[in-house]
Amino acid sequence: MQTTAIISFFDSYLSLDETEKEELINRLRERKIKRRQFILQENDTCKHFTFVVEGCFKMYAVDKNGYEHNLQFAAENEWIADIESLHKEKPSHLYIEAIEPSLILQIAKQDLWDLYNLYPKFDRNFRVIIENKFIELQSRVLQNISSTAQERYTTFLNQYPNLANRLPNTQIASYIGITPEFLSKIRAEKL
Repeated sequence: MQTTAIISFFDSYLSLDETEKEELINRLRERKIKRRQFILQENDTCKHFTFVVEGCFKMYAVDKNGYEHNLQFAAENEWIADIESLHKEKPSHLYIEAIEPSLILQIAKQDLWDLYNLYPKFDRNFRVIIENKFIELQSRVLQNISSTAQERYTTFLNQYPNLANRLPNTQIASYIGITPEFLSKIRAEKL
């Protein structure tokens, strides 16, 4: 199992001791995911936090007209989950799909809760992860109601500098709330 990345990730917050590392590794499930494969679909209940070792995912909703609305991207060394579905154990309204072939590590909700109770560092680390995602979400909502499309694109480039060349215009446009054609125009003006 490829655990170096996840151990390094935790070390950037509160380092884990050898027992904590072993407990974490024993509770992880490694999966190889193909491009366009789902790890969560609408009406399924999210049962895992997912850490991306390699590859890239998008989390999105589909509106009644069939349009995708990207909420989040997760690439290497990032976490992704439908928090509402996971915590409330209710069917999701979201999809989590691989944009590229990927390698992930997943931890089941109950295993994570057990780690929280047995080792306080996990509770603290995940609290910081969730707080950072909440800050990111607040910033994004504020941007969407108060910024121009060009400003939202610049923020996207700053937030996801390694994804701009990995994602098609349709994915980026969906994330920043514009059409792919308008994004092409913005990109052309930036050159």
